[in-house]
Amino acid sequence: MRIGAPVLAFESLESTNKMAAELFGLSKVQHGAVIMANEQTAGRGQRDRVWVAQKGADLTVSVVLEPPGLRAEDQFVLSKLAALAVSDVVRTWIGGPVAVKWPNDVLVGRRKIAGILIENDVMGERVACSVVGIGINVNSSGFPEDLMATSMLLESGGRVDLTDVLTDLCGALDKRWQAWVAGDAQAEDYASALWAKGRWVAMVLDGVPVTARPMEVDRHGRLIVELEGGAVNAYSLDQLRFAPR
Repeated sequence: MRIGAPVLAFESLESTNKMAAELFGLSKVQHGAVIMANEQTAGRGQRDRVWVAQKGADLTVSVVLEPPGLRAEDQFVLSKLAALAVSDVVRTWIGGPVAVKWPNDVLVGRRKIAGILIENDVMGERVACSVVGIGINVNSSGFPEDLMATSMLLESGGRVDLTDVLTDLCGALDKRWQAWVAGDAQAEDYASALWAKGRWVAMVLDGVPVTARPMEVDRHGRLIVELEGGAVNAYSLDQLRFAPR
């Protein structure tokens, strides 16, 4: 079953991820289903941050995936596929430099245009189901400067049809998914898209400010960085984050 069949659209939801998980638990949806909301009243991002989207202006969706044989220890591959697919879509609509900020935010230059929240249902050693929540700033504007955010409207200079963006997103996700099923983990694509790769940037390691140079991401989703002094280590999201800009 291809991603994007069916698309279930709602006027208002607390969370598309929550609705997708509930419907899957009731066996009402399966792999490929997309839950879309015109308004999301309690959207969440990474680290339990609030995800805010303008009603009717932006794309807020959750995609149900059933990854065949995916071991729990390798579940970060789903973040890679989703982030790369969103990046693919953004590039088709705008001309600016697009990159993936670890683990799975999508930036244009230094400004965030999309965020992804993945919630996996793990049974034993396998991922039984994954709900991939995606928020893309499409036609919103007027962002507070401290948010460092942008949208397709602001980058392209014109309004963008949400239905067209959703169609492109489902197609890009399905293409990335089929490549993974065929054996391509797309690690090189993700490493090439990594924001700040090879540059010294401010980060926070175990609560302490550091300067580090991102290099790549390992199969477990840990960011491999070089620290000042030459030490190279891999760190999880619980240990390491980019310093607030």
